[in-house]
Amino acid sequence: MSNNTIFVTGGAGFIGSHLCTLLVGKGENVICIDNLVTGNKDNIESLLNESNFTFINADIREKEWIQELKLEELHEIYDLASPASVTRITEHPIEAATVNAVGLLNLLDLAVKHKAKLLFASSSEAYGDPKEHPQKESYWGNVNPVGVRSGYDEGKRFGESLCMAYMREKGISVRIARIFNTYGPNSDPNDSRVIPSMVTRALRGLSIHVHGDGQQTRSFCYVSDLVDGLVKLMKSDESMPVNLGNPDEYTILKIAQLIKEATKSSSEIKFTERPADDPSRREPDISKAKQVLGWEPTVSLRTGILETIRYFTSKNGQ
Repeated sequence: MSNNTIFVTGGAGFIGSHLCTLLVGKGENVICIDNLVTGNKDNIESLLNESNFTFINADIREKEWIQELKLEELHEIYDLASPASVTRITEHPIEAATVNAVGLLNLLDLAVKHKAKLLFASSSEAYGDPKEHPQKESYWGNVNPVGVRSGYDEGKRFGESLCMAYMREKGISVRIARIFNTYGPNSDPNDSRVIPSMVTRALRGLSIHVHGDGQQTRSFCYVSDLVDGLVKLMKSDESMPVNLGNPDEYTILKIAQLIKEATKSSSEIKFTERPADDPSRREPDISKAKQVLGWEPTVSLRTGILETIRYFTSKNGQ
């Protein structure tokens, strides 16, 4: 056990809570930061009595609480503090933009002060509606800079630029994870993202919404695989962006059919209007992650969906 002191921002959120649980289990001293706007304290309930876990309710865009921290040392920072669901980022575009800019800036200054490594959770949204398929890290993307999703998309792109600027000018060690669609337990039942939304609606007997004709594609990575990739990336020497996701590509309609079958739901599949700037295809090329990190996903979509259904079933009291 290394007993490093590690910051996890957004640590009460979906991915962050799984990361905190993994790191605490490894004996690391984990400081979880979350303003609980999209995070949920229930996700970290099992950690609150652990001696090597601390929870701070704070917003990384504010400097005061950071300045008041009496840290003797800080080794690593995982920055996962950002809303991610399409509904949240389109209804609160200022938050989506500033948490990935102002918030990250504060964390980078903290990393400089403590000579800590910082991992920035970027997104496949950095590629926008890609004209290259599958997407390699070398692809610069096709993003609408003034579109309804631009606060998040350009926030992530700017965050990557800020990390590289600090690495080049301040000499700190940065890691950039371009995270593709992730799903699993601890996701919000009211989240508008594909799998949690569809599973929740199927369990409640509501119609399962499919945008457009459902032929747009996504690649879905189970959360335990994703978190394993984040830790491997942090431990690596790779400072340039790395795709983390599952390269198995499915149409959204196929996902809806799989979930309906797995939940044994009588819900109808209902086609709805497709959101603005919704990408047509999204699939990661993970050659770099395989080569540099020795990482690739191991959980199949069917297995992951069944685990997700068990989680939401327990939450729904069914």
